[in-house]
Order: sequence, then structure tokens, then C-alpha cells
Amino acid sequence: MIVLHARPSPGFREAVDAIFGPGVVTHVDEAQPLDDVAPAITALLHVLTPVTPEFIASAPKLKLIQKLGVGVNTIALDAAREHNVAVCNMPGTNSQAVAEMALSLMMAVLRRTCFFDARTRASEGWTADPSELDSVGEIGGRTIGLVGFGHSAQLLAPVLAALGAKVVYTARGARDVPYEYWPLDRLVAEADIVSLHVPLTDETRGLIDPFAMKPGAVLVNTARGELVDEVRLVGALASGHLRGAGLDVFAAEPLPPGHPLLDQPNAVLAPHIAWLTPETLMRSLTVAHENIRRLAAGEALLHQVV
Repeated sequence: MIVLHARPSPGFREAVDAIFGPGVVTHVDEAQPLDDVAPAITALLHVLTPVTPEFIASAPKLKLIQKLGVGVNTIALDAAREHNVAVCNMPGTNSQAVAEMALSLMMAVLRRTCFFDARTRASEGWTADPSELDSVGEIGGRTIGLVGFGHSAQLLAPVLAALGAKVVYTARGARDVPYEYWPLDRLVAEADIVSLHVPLTDETRGLIDPFAMKPGAVLVNTARGELVDEVRLVGALASGHLRGAGLDVFAAEPLPPGHPLLDQPNAVLAPHIAWLTPETLMRSLTVAHENIRRLAAGEALLHQVV
């Protein structure tokens, strides 16, 4: 049994049927446990709901956990290894969507899109305090620091440069690219916009202290919420230390009601959908289908992590 543990849109369901065939994949809503189907699962198509050691132990036929995306921090990798369950991801399939979302969040914060949208809908757009316009800005002329230089950052960098930004980056080492390499501490302290493009690991957890950023800077996070000290992020937004933040990811997902980030008018928020486009889904499901074919044929899997 192949199981997709997610809350797929109608288009997502159609894509699954188009790639795998109608009825081949069993859909289980992400809010529901997998207990009832665990004994029969051979391959799990995983999105975000954590794959726990307990689930892996309860699924004796499970041979493959296929991440529809890149980050595998939501999968109990040690348990998978212990039970001889392969874990694969798919680097690159969502890079275009994530790069575009990062750009849209930068623009939404700088141009205060949500603020002016709400006032225009309330027929207040032309009567708002003119001083509100003093807090908008452009990408051109700003220094934008990319933390990590994987697929999405590589797509984003030339677009930002074409708009007139100075692009700098930090990574494990300098690359042969037309952008300056800066160490992380300098990038965080000096960049006008800091955009995160690294996976969540023990090394990167809490990597960014918002109060170490340049006053008036913007933070954009389309990677993982726990890369940032979220308590200090709220403080930096509320105090005005940061101009704003564009956030697609959070330490706790879904973001719980009453979370203080919801009260920050200079934060643009999205529910972890940077990766989620029909184009990404088709690319991702094609990789997943190929890996399940390879699993059945006893061939080497694509992008195996465990």
C-alpha cells in the first residue's frame, strides 16, 4: 500500500492519480493518525506531519519514506535506519517555487502590500496617513544576504541582482559565483535583507538572532522556523529593531492561535506553502513514482538519505 499523508487539494489529488494511476495511492488526511493503515503500508509519501519512531515500529511492511520536498527533520531517521526503511528526499524539485516565494515576501514587506491591501478594501487607501508611505522601500540598492546557497538561493540571486540589489551569501565555503561570500556574522549584521535557505540541523537550529541583524533590516524565512530564535524575533519586530519579516515557516506548525507573531503588523505570514505549486507537485510526484518503481525492481533509489 502506498499512502499519502497530507491534506491534498483537488488538483493535488488529480496529479497523484495522473502520475500513479487512479486509486493506486491511499490518501490519509494529515490531521488523522496512520494507525489503521500502518500494518499495510509499504511506501509513505511524506509532507510535514512528523514520522515518529512509534509509527515506523508499527509498520512492518514499510520499505520507503519518500519526502515530497527536501527537509527530513520531521522524520525519525535513526528509527528508519534501525528498521531498514529507506528515506529519500528530492532536492531541486521545489526550488523554483521557494525562490519565487522568498522574492514575493521581500516585496510584500518592503512595499507593505498587506497593509495597503486592507486599507484599500476598506476604502481608506487614499485617505491613510501620508507618513505610512515613508516606510516602504525597494529591493534595488539594498544588500541582500542569502544564508545558504543551494538550489533556491541560486535561482533567487540573479533575479535580485537584476533588480539592482547587491547580493552576498554565506555557505560552508565560497563558490565560483559572481556574488560576494561573507561569513555569517558579517552577513547578519550588515545585510538589509537576510533570506534563509538552509536545512534544519543541530548545527543550524537557532542560527539567526534577530537582534544581531542590522537595525531596520528585513528577515525572510522560507526554510525552517527553528532556524530563528522566535521569541527574539517577536521582540525585534515589536520594538521596531527590524523593519519587518516575511515568514512561511514557524517553530510550531500550524501556528497556534494567540501566537505573538500574529499580532505583529510588520510581519507577512504564510502557512508553509512556499514549496506548494502545481508545478512542484508534478515534479515531486514524478520523482516519488520513479523511486517506488525502483524499490519494486530492487534498483538504487534517487536521493537516498538513509
